[in-house]
Amino acid sequence: MTCTLLTLALLLLSAWAWRREQHWRHSVQQLTKAAGLKLFEADKLSARFQGLLEAEKSLNKEEYLRRLFESLLNEIRQGVVIVDAQQRIKFCNRTMGHLFHRTSVHRGRTLLEEFADHQVSDTVLAALQNQRRTVKEIEMSTTLGSGAVNTRHYLIEAAPLPAKAEAGAWLMVYDITEQTLAEQVRKDFVANASHELRTPLTLINGYIETLQSGVIKDDAGMRRCLDVMEKHGKRIIRIIEDMLTISRLENGTSALNLEPFTARACVQDALDHLGPMLEGRDTRLELDFPPDGGHMTGDRFYWDQVFTNLLENALKENPNPGLVIQVKGEWFADHCVLSIRDNGIGIPAHDLPFVFKRFFRGHKHHSPEIKGTGLGLSIVRRTIEAHGGIIELTSTPGVETTFKIRVPLSPL
Repeated sequence: MTCTLLTLALLLLSAWAWRREQHWRHSVQQLTKAAGLKLFEADKLSARFQGLLEAEKSLNKEEYLRRLFESLLNEIRQGVVIVDAQQRIKFCNRTMGHLFHRTSVHRGRTLLEEFADHQVSDTVLAALQNQRRTVKEIEMSTTLGSGAVNTRHYLIEAAPLPAKAEAGAWLMVYDITEQTLAEQVRKDFVANASHELRTPLTLINGYIETLQSGVIKDDAGMRRCLDVMEKHGKRIIRIIEDMLTISRLENGTSALNLEPFTARACVQDALDHLGPMLEGRDTRLELDFPPDGGHMTGDRFYWDQVFTNLLENALKENPNPGLVIQVKGEWFADHCVLSIRDNGIGIPAHDLPFVFKRFFRGHKHHSPEIKGTGLGLSIVRRTIEAHGGIIELTSTPGVETTFKIRVPLSPL
């Protein structure tokens, strides 16, 4: 039924168009007859009018296609520019302006005048001179209104326009900052992990060679060797477990096992786990939670690691007597605020931006003993982010250090 109605509508439309054209031709003939023109001249004039009408339709169609093409290019995530042989801009999509922090891009100006960077214009120049596609990675730094310097990484691809078109080139710009940073993080992670694993393995192999050589004869000496080997073997296991934990949190390969629990019970379990570190130390612990213990919903396994790592970090970094660690929890309508504060030696200001980075360990001069894998605080941050929260760190050397966690009561 629908197809029949559509066919009928097309037939009526065709008939109307035919009648309209016949009426137009008849009007032209009457006009030319009144003007005293001959029949063949009238036909030539009619054909001329018809040609002008078709040309207007063609121009309107080209304008429509041009606007459609430009609107589509304005929606893509890559910057696109078309220039002539002198690198004067003929077209530039909105994304290009956003990538280079410009409110508007003026047509008719050259790439160098508009973007003030030789790397962009040189890439297009190479494509024009060599008459082939050219690809280049560049780094650009922009000073923002606040005075901060924003460094971005771009992949630039340029090529001459097709031979049938007028002389010029097209340019496409990709923002690859996130990919570049991710690749750098991966390289740093591999390098740091290799270094951290190599150190204990070297020590273990050294003690194995010492025992095999038969130099140590007494049981006490052999026991010391075995104790050191055990210590570093456990460190290797801890590094691997921490790396797997971070990998699961970052890649989302392990979904959070959400369950209700109380924050106070979680902190107490962490303190029980750290019991051997607390023995014989002049350390005071202060817990401040609501009477019900502070109800939360989250992955208890990861929250155990959060409190264990933060408390262990405070104990390891502050071996002097008189240490006071305060763990406090405040509950609000839709979120809670957890804070771990100590009155220890603090963290220098130049170290604060790096404490959550993998394998970063400050104050290495305080003790020659192994102080951890350098992954604990990275796990803390990733866990809190996985639960939809944030963690902040403030420290005044010699006065106090405070980790403050804000997390929604319904993480997902």
